[in-house]
Amino acid sequence: MSEAVLEISGLHRRFRQGGGELHVLRGLDLNLRAGECVALVGPSGAGKSTLLHCAGLLERPDAGSIRIAGEDCAALDDAGRTRMRLKTLGFVYQFHHLLPEFSARENAMMPLLIAGQDKATAGARADALLAQMGLGARASHRPGRLSGGEQQRVAIARAVANNPRVLLADEPTGNLDPRIAADVFETLLGLVRNSGLAALIATHNPELAGRMDRILRMADGVLSEEIPAKT
Repeated sequence: MSEAVLEISGLHRRFRQGGGELHVLRGLDLNLRAGECVALVGPSGAGKSTLLHCAGLLERPDAGSIRIAGEDCAALDDAGRTRMRLKTLGFVYQFHHLLPEFSARENAMMPLLIAGQDKATAGARADALLAQMGLGARASHRPGRLSGGEQQRVAIARAVANNPRVLLADEPTGNLDPRIAADVFETLLGLVRNSGLAALIATHNPELAGRMDRILRMADGVLSEEIPAKT
């Protein structure tokens, strides 16, 4: 069995709401192993995005531990959390959030340049990823000249540019029509399998969830695990 690269134990997250308190995550546990693709499902408002934000070090939980690639993230200051996000974590959202004034290639290069890579190295990595995404001929195009599916493929390339250990995705195909969503998801799934990434993907699409290795269903602030019945 491959190593666990994301280990969450006893996670709690509460929010003030009016005069009371909303307890979104209730002692939640989760392990994510290298090379596996795990679906995170549940109704809107169940806390899926909150879990992804905590796992991605964008929010601090009220209690519990998060270890990423063996490092205890509770001990990290803000600079350490930023470093971990840049080097070890990749993010894909429902909306691509590409920079409109830059080409697909330049968007994919951005995390590498921020991490200190030289332009030649960053460009070569971006070119390789865009080719893998089927966008080699579209690398010089700005987002406004790309289709929705192409834009999301660029966002995926950008998310994995720094060779992260963990990929977190929040409805990455939710803004696409079903046929294009299936194609983009197939590309994402192949990338996870080939690179040894650990991926946690929130989705409302039961068909896509059923193609992953495990399904984690969120309800009442905790997770239950299901094994997809693959055909």
